Amino acid sequence: MDGIVAISQRITEIQATIGSFSPPRPDLPDIVRSVSFDQALGQAVDDLSLVDSAGSSTASWSAAGVPADLARYGNGEVPRTELIDVAGTGHRLWAPAGKAFEQLLTDAAEDGVSIGITDSYRSYAAQVDVAERKGLYSQGGLAATPGTSPHGWGIALDLDLNSQAQAWMRANAGRYGFVEDTPREPWHWVYRK
Repeated sequence: MDGIVAISQRITEIQATIGSFSPPRPDLPDIVRSVSFDQALGQAVDDLSLVDSAGSSTASWSAAGVPADLARYGNGEVPRTELIDVAGTGHRLWAPAGKAFEQLLTDAAEDGVSIGITDSYRSYAAQVDVAERKGLYSQGGLAATPGTSPHGWGIALDLDLNSQAQAWMRANAGRYGFVEDTPREPWHWVYRK
């Protein structure tokens, strides 16, 4: 019985020692303590800000990953006034994405890398056409369901990349806000900054 009492006392000592290692609780404003982690995370995502490649002009994203200033139009219904022509190519993107991609093209060229564009902003009707011709991605094809493609927001590009350009993109595109996010489509790059 003495052994059990000794063990219990030792456990109490260990618990007290461990308790002394606990970090101090930060003094947080009441508003922070009154929301759940999920609420705080949702708010942070909603408030995510972008800075364009020139370091000015910010834009925000919705929780669904849509530029907030475009959401009112609908996927594939973005007016021409909200898009810019990318480096005289005839391809259009949402202005922050377009400016970032133009800087990417300039920097790639300085490194001796040539990057071509095969597709950019797509209207809803164009996405329907692509889905009919190439099949839906969810069914083994290469097209997003119309109304869901990042091309319809002017934030996606399909690129013409040789192996050197593909390697350059994988090493550098993230600095400009572009990610390769679609398996089976190494040519597809989306602006997520």
